Amino acid sequence: MRILCLNGPNLNRLGKREKDAYGTFTLAELEADLAQFASDHGFELTCRQSNHEGELIDWIHQAEDDGLTGIVLNAGAYTHTSVAIRDAIAAIRIPVVEVHISNVYKREEFRHHSYIAPVAAGQITGFGKDVYILGLHALLLGNQRG
Repeated sequence: MRILCLNGPNLNRLGKREKDAYGTFTLAELEADLAQFASDHGFELTCRQSNHEGELIDWIHQAEDDGLTGIVLNAGAYTHTSVAIRDAIAAIRIPVVEVHISNVYKREEFRHHSYIAPVAAGQITGFGKDVYILGLHALLLGNQRG
């Protein structure tokens, strides 16, 4: 199994920004935890982060072209604004699990709408960095059933 973990805009600022919403861990610490989880569970994981919408879209397309098993995606603010990322997910045949560190439904009203949710395999929100592990578990379980 090969899984891609994508993080969108401003997630490179984890540990520095809005600690009440996002915690104190850094992106590097998160990626190290995810790499350890992947190693422990016998699958390949690639983590990427970009503040650029087009780059995220290219990586989503490439994941299918490269035969990856699935994507865990935290699109950040693009979740609430990007029809282009929504369309990229709809254009591929591999599952995408949408994740959010904070509970977006307890935050500002504009964060309550996701363009991604209707085309994602599922959404996990509000459990801190554990949302990524839960997303990986969902993809692993889905692959075992499929």
